[in-house]
Amino acid sequence: MKYIMTLVWSVILVSMLNYVVSSVQNVDFDLNNGLIMSIPVAILVILITAILPNDPVPTPEHH
Repeated sequence: MKYIMTLVWSVILVSMLNYVVSSVQNVDFDLNNGLIMSIPVAILVILITAILPNDPVPTPEHH
């Protein structure tokens, strides 16, 4: 389920970014570009979460 939601949020956020950039540059909005670029973004997010540790970092106590 987390992979599906990662892909859904990736599609939403990349499409939004695509819309804003195309509006600023005064070019036509193409949804296909956002859909195509959202897949590598989702894969990158999944890889980053797999690489980063999830355990708390032990800190030495200061006396």
